Amino acid sequence: MDVLAAFMMKHTAAVFLAGYTALIASAAEPDFGTNVLVFAPAQPGMQERINTIFQQQERAQFGTGRYAILFKPGTYDLNVPVGFYTQVAGLGRLPDDVTISGHVWTDAAWMRHNATCNFWRAVENLAVAPPDDVNVWAVSQDAPLRRVHIKGDLLLSSGGWSSGGFMADCKVDGTVNAGTQQQWFARNSQWKQWNGGIWNMVFTGCVNTPGGEWPSKPVTIVEKTPVIREKPYLFVDDAGCWFVKVPPLISAGTCGISWKKGDAPGENLPLDSFYIAKAGIDTAASINAALRAGKNLIVTPGIYPLDDTLVVARPGTIILGLGQPSLASATGKTALRVDAGEGVSLSGLIFDAGTNETETLVQIGLPGRKAGRAENPICIYDLCCRVGGYGPGKAKIMVAIHDSHVIGDNFWLWRADHGKNVGWTENTCETGLLVEGDDVTIYGLAVEHTQTYQTIWNGNNGHVYFYQSEMPYDPPSQDAWRSADNKGFASYKVGAKVANHEAWGVGVYHVFKKAAVVADNGIETPAAAGIKIHHAFTYRLFGGKPGSGIRNVINGTGGDVITRAEAMVN
Repeated sequence: MDVLAAFMMKHTAAVFLAGYTALIASAAEPDFGTNVLVFAPAQPGMQERINTIFQQQERAQFGTGRYAILFKPGTYDLNVPVGFYTQVAGLGRLPDDVTISGHVWTDAAWMRHNATCNFWRAVENLAVAPPDDVNVWAVSQDAPLRRVHIKGDLLLSSGGWSSGGFMADCKVDGTVNAGTQQQWFARNSQWKQWNGGIWNMVFTGCVNTPGGEWPSKPVTIVEKTPVIREKPYLFVDDAGCWFVKVPPLISAGTCGISWKKGDAPGENLPLDSFYIAKAGIDTAASINAALRAGKNLIVTPGIYPLDDTLVVARPGTIILGLGQPSLASATGKTALRVDAGEGVSLSGLIFDAGTNETETLVQIGLPGRKAGRAENPICIYDLCCRVGGYGPGKAKIMVAIHDSHVIGDNFWLWRADHGKNVGWTENTCETGLLVEGDDVTIYGLAVEHTQTYQTIWNGNNGHVYFYQSEMPYDPPSQDAWRSADNKGFASYKVGAKVANHEAWGVGVYHVFKKAAVVADNGIETPAAAGIKIHHAFTYRLFGGKPGSGIRNVINGTGGDVITRAEAMVN
C-alpha cells in the first residue's frame, strides 16, 4: 500500500468514526430530567401523567413547578389540558407529524373562566383534531401558539375576559372566534375566517384577515411580515435521532405559514452540540463554562438562581428553553448578556428580578457599540421578564437592546400588579424596554406597570407590530409620578434624536387606583416626518380614582380618557 492510499484510508476511517459517533449520540434518548415527559404513540399511562401535571399546575400562578410534555411523531388519542409553566410540543419536522386526536386546551376554570391571568404556557409544532371541532385557548400574555395546526375551530375565550394572546406560523382549518379577547397579535398565520375582537387586533403576514376599517373595527392589518426567522425547535427524525431545527432568515416579505409546501428548511443541529442544563444541578459557572466551550444550550424546566451573569459570546449560539424555565438574578447582577453581536437565538425563557436591585435584567449587546448585521440578526422569542409577584424583586430596566439588527417575537415585560411583594416602593422598576440599537424589529410587545416610561426607543429605523401596555396602577401621588416635561410618564417614548420609527396597533391603558394622577400623553415622539404611529389609542379600564387618566393619545392630540373610556388617532 503506498503512502497516499494509507493516508486516505486512515483519514476516511477517522471521518467515518466521527460521523458514526455523532449519529449514536444523536440517536440516544436525551436526559432532560424528570420534568420533561417524552411520549411515544400507544405508550401506556400518558393520560394519567398529563392529568397529574395539570392538577398541580392549573392554579399555580406563582408556583415552582415547570414542565415540558413532548410527543414523538404519531397520533395520540388524548385530552391535554395546559396549566401554568407547561409547554406542550410535537417532535416532528412538521406540525402534522404529531396529531392529538382530542383537545390541547386551557380555559381558566380555576378563575371562573376569567383568563386575564392565564399566563406562562405554550403549545408548539403539532396538530390538534378536536372531536367536537372546537379547541379552546383562553389566554393572556406569554402563552404563545406556534406552528400549530387546528383541524377545526379555535376559541380564544371561555366565557370570561381574556387579554393579549400571541400566535405565529399557525393554521386553523375553521374559524377563529376571538370572543372576549381584548387584544391579540397574529403573525404569519391563516384560517378560514376570523370573528370578533374588542380593542386591538393586529395581523401581520396573515391569510383571510377580518374585514372592517379601524377604528370602527379594532383591526390593524400589515399584509407582509418584512423579516423573520421562525423559532428553533426540537425534532426527532425517522432514525430516532434528535436535532434542533434552526429555520432560515427570510427577509423578502412573507405571508402565511412557513410549512405550507410540506417542507422544513433550515439547519439541523445534532443534540450533542447542546449543553443540557438542569435546575438544582447547574449554576451560572457550569452554564458559562459550556457556553465558553462553544456549546449551544437547552435550559430544562425549573428555577435557576444565578449568582453571576450568563454571557453569550459566540455568534450563532442557540439557547432554547423547555418548559418555561425561570432564570433568577440572585445577587443583583444582570441575568443574561449577549456579547456576540450577531446570530444568537434566545427562546422560551422567563427572567426574574431578585431582592438585590438589578440594573438591567437582560442585556443584548454592549452600551455604545451597535454591533449587528442584517444578514445574521439576533433573534429573541417568547421572552418574559418579571419584577415581583412571585416574591421580592427590583430592577431598573428589564431588557436593554444595544445592538442593531435584532428581531423580537413575543415579549412580555411585567412589573407585577398582583401577587407577593407588590407595592410602589417594593417591586420597583423604572422601564421595561430600552432600545438603543438601530434596525430593531419587535412583533408582539407587551410592557406593563413600570414606574417611568414603559418603553424608551432611542435607536433609528425601529419597527413595532402590536403594542399593549398598562400604566402603573399604584402611583401614590402626582409628585411621585412626574417626568421632567409633563405630568406622569408616557408609556411609549421615542427619543428626541430619532428620525425614523414606525409602529402599528399601539394601545395604552390605565386604571390609577391609589391617587388621582394624570399622564399628559400615552405616546410621545419627535415631530420628524419619518416617525409614523398607525392606529394608536388609549383606554380607561374599569375603576380608578375620579379625575385620573391620560390627557392625550399622542403628542398632545387624540383626546383624553379621564371622563370617557377611549380615545384614538389614526
